[in-house]
Amino acid sequence: MAPEAVTSPTLSTPAGYRHAMRAGGLLFVSGQVPFDESGAVVGVGDMRAQAVQTFRNLGTVLEAAGASFADVVKLTYFVRDVSRVVDVRAARDEFVDLKNPPASSLVEVSGLIHPDLLIEIEAVVELPVTP
Repeated sequence: MAPEAVTSPTLSTPAGYRHAMRAGGLLFVSGQVPFDESGAVVGVGDMRAQAVQTFRNLGTVLEAAGASFADVVKLTYFVRDVSRVVDVRAARDEFVDLKNPPASSLVEVSGLIHPDLLIEIEAVVELPVTP
């Protein structure tokens, strides 16, 4: 089966961007950022608010693919300030099962696609088997 794009009509979609790609039983979710439906940054200057919006956007992509946060096997975080990881974790804890969390990596970066962005999150997901 050839890789297949997964998109959500409720998320901002820049030109040349795919929300995710389904390949076999896996879903590779592109970096999600705290844009609202119109492409405006949510929570300028507020890492926690941006992390929550980013997780919401990630959840929207998961839903479009027929998956949920329970299916996420790996999260990769790109943050502008690693000292604010406590805000990222607090947001994550609202979405992820803490008894069985996915593998994760967190990387501090000097910049993201928009100067007001503080966080970007990408994911690898094992898609549920459909009968």
